[in-house]
Amino acid sequence: MNSRKLIQPFRAAFEPLQDPLRAEAMQAYLRGQFQFLGLSAPVRREAAKQIVNASHSREELLATVEVLWTLPQREYRYTAIDLLVRWKKWLTVKDVPMLIALANREPWWETVDGLSGVISDVLWVDADRGVMEFPVMERALVSNQMWSRRIAMTHQLGWRHHTIPDRLFRYALTLADEKEFFIRKAIGWALRDYARIAPRAVKTFIKKDGSVLSPLSIREAMKRLE
Repeated sequence: MNSRKLIQPFRAAFEPLQDPLRAEAMQAYLRGQFQFLGLSAPVRREAAKQIVNASHSREELLATVEVLWTLPQREYRYTAIDLLVRWKKWLTVKDVPMLIALANREPWWETVDGLSGVISDVLWVDADRGVMEFPVMERALVSNQMWSRRIAMTHQLGWRHHTIPDRLFRYALTLADEKEFFIRKAIGWALRDYARIAPRAVKTFIKKDGSVLSPLSIREAMKRLE
């Protein structure tokens, strides 16, 4: 597909709305690592709404996401995630490695967690059908890329009664000795999310194995239990 043709509608929608002062603040918020146009989420989504909602084939969806990910301004990646959310019906577990690969390209928490949410939705479809094993997440759990391991830890967020607790707790223990803030935070986040529906199970896990978890992970997990 013609990459210029895929990008042009988004450029036409976004570039007239650029806000240099907001862009500077957004760049500072992410430690000066990335470029921005300066579009707030509501402004960006409104500007791209018709493009995102227009009918997309699977082939066009994936090609558009790939091209948007090559642009330097972060808003284009956020819009790529919006596209994936809107057209997730075209995605299957076979696409998860591609999504993880995208997450690891100039990664930071905002794009990683956005894609992690898409991955969670895609895997949930199979979990709802009774699938209990996801080899792609087992590989992510032991990846040498930290952001892949964060995705593995958080991929059951929002699954509620579909959460597989043995996997959740095993993943937490596998990553428990990591010093990385984003991993420790992810462990607590995942446990806190499950505590919404199974507080006793999370309390029991922390009582039994909490000694190997970081204080940060425990604090995050306990926010709904105190």
